[in-house]
Amino acid sequence: MTVAVVPTLTYLTQVRCEVGDLLTLGPAPLGERRCVPLLGGHVLGPGLNGRILPGGADWQWNRNDSVLEIAAHYMIETPDGARIEVQSDGLRHGPAEVLARLARGEEVDSSEYFFRTLMRFTTGHASYAHLNRAMALAHGRREARRVVLDVWQIG
Repeated sequence: MTVAVVPTLTYLTQVRCEVGDLLTLGPAPLGERRCVPLLGGHVLGPGLNGRILPGGADWQWNRNDSVLEIAAHYMIETPDGARIEVQSDGLRHGPAEVLARLARGEEVDSSEYFFRTLMRFTTGHASYAHLNRAMALAHGRREARRVVLDVWQIG
């Protein structure tokens, strides 16, 4: 019998992204289709630092089962000028009363709901080429005008 290898997690960075107003396309076959503009922010941690460039977006499905599917796509610029594309796909869900508080912009402890994303990176900068082969898992927190992600590289 082969023993399963448990992946390791190494803390990479914290993403703090300012978000714009929610744009809804209305009800669609899979639920409400939405988009949240990503306005910019900062990335700070032992493995990745920089700023989030304006122009990203978080495309979402607010599913009929009250699960929010997240597909965020944005760019980080590092202090040395590297540009790194980020694709972050995940889920957010929780008790109805907790989700209602989040929707009203109230402060809600992240332990009260599930918010996780799987992240992939793309860059042409040699100093960050290792990220092209990396995957990361993020634990998220939604604030009134910001998303905060603690990002762990999967090993």
